[in-house]
Amino acid sequence: MAASAALLAPTTSPTAPPATAQAGPMTRREGDVGAADLLAKLRGCDAVSQGRYRTDRGAPAKIPVCGMRGAVHWKADMDIDCDGRPTRRCNRRSDPSFTAATAFQQSDGRYLNAERLPYIVVPAPSGIWNHRDHGIRGGSVAAVVYRDRVRYAVVGDVGPGDMIGEASYAAAEALGIPADPRSGGTPSGVTYIVFDRAPVKPVESREAAATTGERLAREFVHGK
Repeated sequence: MAASAALLAPTTSPTAPPATAQAGPMTRREGDVGAADLLAKLRGCDAVSQGRYRTDRGAPAKIPVCGMRGAVHWKADMDIDCDGRPTRRCNRRSDPSFTAATAFQQSDGRYLNAERLPYIVVPAPSGIWNHRDHGIRGGSVAAVVYRDRVRYAVVGDVGPGDMIGEASYAAAEALGIPADPRSGGTPSGVTYIVFDRAPVKPVESREAAATTGERLAREFVHGK
């Protein structure tokens, strides 16, 4: 999702600096929520998972799922999920682990498009944690934070029951994370905040996820 912003407009006042001096960086709209705002809200961890997750096969299980009013959250790596409808960048040639299906489907019955739709992957229900018990469904909205960026995604796929930290090609690309399914991703530093509100419809609408995500993020940060 492109950042919502406006350039400072030049003025014709004779005492004002030249227009070139006024054309500063893009600024956030009043009411927008940034990465620092969301991370400041996540103080400590009230674990709702019964155990901890691995980020990769063979890695130690260190990642809990934490709960707060209105959301669950965790901090992990980001592996690249290219599953779903085959595209130019997501297919069996580009991704040896490619599967032409996702756990959830579009409104037209087709599988999701990982190259175009920012989505995150939640672990399959297990004795560690069951996302359904916390109101998380396909199409639930997530704020994904990496460095100083916030992007909004939907819950679009389900992964192994003992691992966490995965998102679609499009989600990684939007966050500035290398998105190649073979060599992309990042080993740490990604925060996933999943809101326990009604899923967006249609699930494949990137715009609906962004609009809903912005609203839920504001409510989350400001305690509404």
